[in-house]
Amino acid sequence: VQLQASGGGLVQPGGSLRLSCVASGPTLSDHTTGWFRQAPGKEREFVVGIRWSANSPRYADSVKGRFTISRDRAKNTVYLQMNSLKPEDTAVYTCAAGRRIISSNLDVPSAYNYWGQGTLVTVSS
Repeated sequence: VQLQASGGGLVQPGGSLRLSCVASGPTLSDHTTGWFRQAPGKEREFVVGIRWSANSPRYADSVKGRFTISRDRAKNTVYLQMNSLKPEDTAVYTCAAGRRIISSNLDVPSAYNYWGQGTLVTVSS
């Protein structure tokens, strides 16, 4: 699976952005999908992960209620809708996919087999 993330940019606090992760190759919905982010000088951080078979996403507490993961099967694309953005959301966002990831490992980067390149999100006035 090859992943291509896009949709980042500069947005004011309180604004919204939608990131896209397009997959080429196998159907992305057959894989567990996740989004991670890494702010400058910080460790990679889990944002959201979902096992599509269970259709039960897990969000990091820091984004719960503001971010939503969704998919378009026909386009083999996963989206991350980000609302009410805060300056602390500034980071490079990366999508990832993997097979046979158990629910307890959704937030573990090493559990994912495939990674896209990142897209930069900057939240600033």
